[in-house]
Amino acid sequence: MDRCTWRRRILGALGLCTLLGLSALMAPIVLRWYVDRRYRGRIYSLEAVPARRVALVFGAGITRDGRPQAALADRVWTAAELYKAGKVRKLLMSGDNRFIDYNEPEAMRRYALELDVPDGDIVLDYAGRRTYDTCYRADYIFGVQEAVLVTQWFHLDRALYTCDKLGLDAVGVAADRRDYYLARYWWWREVAAVTRAWFDLNLLHPAPVLGEKLPIF
Repeated sequence: MDRCTWRRRILGALGLCTLLGLSALMAPIVLRWYVDRRYRGRIYSLEAVPARRVALVFGAGITRDGRPQAALADRVWTAAELYKAGKVRKLLMSGDNRFIDYNEPEAMRRYALELDVPDGDIVLDYAGRRTYDTCYRADYIFGVQEAVLVTQWFHLDRALYTCDKLGLDAVGVAADRRDYYLARYWWWREVAAVTRAWFDLNLLHPAPVLGEKLPIF
């Protein structure tokens, strides 16, 4: 085989590797774009959202003294407004509680009580460690078949996608009450998060922390 043929083959192989590399880099961005476009029609204002029996509120971090951080406080406030408007009957607060000094659901409950939501209409999920777990457990543990998802705009499409793939009929309300620090970073973080969600929902099917079933209704 002459030198020119070898050169053509090497250049062809390099071109193919480059194309595959670019495809691998672009696929998560395309998936993020698709999920955003696919589910934006299920996002409503607080006033226009269709009524559901449950508002599913996702955790988002607490401060050192146990108070909800800004994004989480806005989620709880929005859920409380949905409750007061008669859009939902129960608030399912789902967050992380793996450590003795870190309890997102309890912080969410305390703030909801400050907003005059009755304690009897607040349900806590202590094993909502990530979006997949929260959506999975909402159905499996709490028997939720339909819900209003409450989170920020940069997370809402992935939450809707996850619930949809797990068989939960969901619509969303964006709890955007302010400009959030590093909001653009969070959008790009969602590129990786949506990719992981795709693998979980279509290939891996991991089981979250489960336990006794506790139907809300």
